[in-house]
Amino acid sequence: MSRILVGVSGSIAAWKACDLVSKLVQSGHTVDVVMTREAQWFVRPLAFSAVTHRRVFTDETWGSDGAPADHLIATSEADLMIVAPCTANMIGKFAHGLADEILSTSYLGCQAPVLLAPAMNWRMWAHPRVKANVKVLRGEGVQIVGPEDGWLAEHEEGPGRMTEAAGILEAALRMLEGG
Repeated sequence: MSRILVGVSGSIAAWKACDLVSKLVQSGHTVDVVMTREAQWFVRPLAFSAVTHRRVFTDETWGSDGAPADHLIATSEADLMIVAPCTANMIGKFAHGLADEILSTSYLGCQAPVLLAPAMNWRMWAHPRVKANVKVLRGEGVQIVGPEDGWLAEHEEGPGRMTEAAGILEAALRMLEGG
C-alpha cells in the first residue's frame, strides 16, 4: 500500500482528521502525521500516534533525537500528502512558499501529489485573497476537496465546512490510482 503524509492545521475540524487517519490506516496505508501548534489546541498528537502507531511530527519534536529533518524524510517517502483541515493561513503559506513551521516546511519539501481539505468560516473562504491563493495552488497541480456547505463553528451556515473523512478518503484513493 501507499505512504501518506497527513498535515493537520489549526481548526476545530482537526478532530475529523483523526477519523481520516484511522480510515487510511484501516485501508492498509502507512500514515505519518505532521501537526501545527494551532492544531494541537484541538487534538493532541497522542491521538494520531495511537491510531498510526507512529511518531507524530510537531514543531516541538523538530530536531529532537538528533534528527532535525525527520519530517522531510517522511515527505520524501510519501506517495501523497493530504492537509486536513487546511486553514486559510496554510493555503496562503503554501501559495506563497512560506515555511515558518513544520507543516509549511513539509509542504515545500514534498514531491508527492497534494490534496487539501479546506476548513474555515464562509466569509474567509469567499475572500478574494483566499480565492486567489487557491487558484495559484490549483495551477500548480494541488487538488482540493471541499469545502462543503453546512453548520460552522461560529454558529453560521455556509461553505467552509471540511469535507467528511469518507469524502477525503475517496479523493485520496482516486489520486493514488492516478485519477
